[in-house]
Amino acid sequence: MKIRRKTFLAASAATIGATALAACGGDKSGSNSSGASDGGASGDESKAPERADADLVIWTDEKKANSLKDAAAKWGEANGMTVAVQIVATDPQANFITANQAGNGPDMILAAHDWIGNLIQNSAITPVQLSAKATEAIDEIGMKAATYEGQVYGLPYAVETLVLYSNNALTDVPEPKTIEELVEAGKASGAEDILSLPIGEEGDAYHMEPLYTSGGGYLFGRTAEGDADPSDIGVGKEGSIAAGEKLKELGAEGVLKTSITGENSIARFTDGKAAYLISGPWALADIQKAGMDYTMSAIPGFEGMNPAEPFAGVNLFFVAANGKNAVNAQTFIQSIAEDSTVIEEMFPINPLPPVNKEIQEKLAGEHPDMIKNAEFASKALPMPAIPAMAAVWQPLGIAQANIVKGADPKDAMESAGEQIKSQI
Repeated sequence: MKIRRKTFLAASAATIGATALAACGGDKSGSNSSGASDGGASGDESKAPERADADLVIWTDEKKANSLKDAAAKWGEANGMTVAVQIVATDPQANFITANQAGNGPDMILAAHDWIGNLIQNSAITPVQLSAKATEAIDEIGMKAATYEGQVYGLPYAVETLVLYSNNALTDVPEPKTIEELVEAGKASGAEDILSLPIGEEGDAYHMEPLYTSGGGYLFGRTAEGDADPSDIGVGKEGSIAAGEKLKELGAEGVLKTSITGENSIARFTDGKAAYLISGPWALADIQKAGMDYTMSAIPGFEGMNPAEPFAGVNLFFVAANGKNAVNAQTFIQSIAEDSTVIEEMFPINPLPPVNKEIQEKLAGEHPDMIKNAEFASKALPMPAIPAMAAVWQPLGIAQANIVKGADPKDAMESAGEQIKSQI
């Protein structure tokens, strides 16, 4: 799970590009999907599974499928339906769009909110109607993420964001208020790494976002409705260059290192080689397994500059536009929105910070850090859900990595901005 978010982001541009093929229709050749409630992927993992024969078919990734299948089957029995939860092993967004356009896709998909813009552009999902009771039970960040151009396109299920983890055995400043304070405390700790933040040679704009925003950078402006505006690109503008200057300083001090990647960032922390770690809730299992004395807090910003704003990512239940059983999908949405039992039963199998306030209260005692992550996410920036976001990750990530290694921030950011514009 250490590289899950990095892997998803790296695949985003390819996924968006692949949707140009979606209009050609789905592959109707035979596959090895089981069609059962835990239906798997096809024999060729690059393809989507053959749609199961069930009253309600839901597609998602393996971890979410394993957590959902039993709870969904139980719900189906109580409501006189058969429910199949099928795993889409690779390219889930592109495979879903293709299958939906061919009419052989699922009735629902459980996926990240930042797919919304591309799914709408490809006519792959339909709005959902949630009651006032249901929306009031969901944290505001969940409803923000589910809303696109004034319409709600899914039921929020779980939320995640980046936080700061401190190794209390190495530092006596567990909750630094500024990056400067973090650096000073990290140096005093004598740790090999002051901060473990994944960058790598190609950069990691997702993990760098809190530092980028604190330094003055932004990705897109906002429309009057509050949606990301692809006509206003912040990369290459003054704020991004100012942020780049701060990143260059941290690189020169050895605080940021391209040798730290998505593959080793958590291990550097759990092995006691880093005083601080910036990561998400997916790091908790490894940290707790290591038996560490740690503190989890909000990521600090640069002194005298903007607050650090990491992204918030929300998982949603979407209703497919061309699903065979659209009425059943809407019924499922309405039901689990009013009664959170299904979502609550998913947590022990695949622990993710819940976005439902009632579940948050129930889990707070036994899983305080998961709930704390959800609280931090409520103050984070919803990841832009527009298709243009796919053009940002690689150019910005590479620019940031180069700056950390000593490149001129103005040249790197302006070049990245031009590249982004050329792709949108």
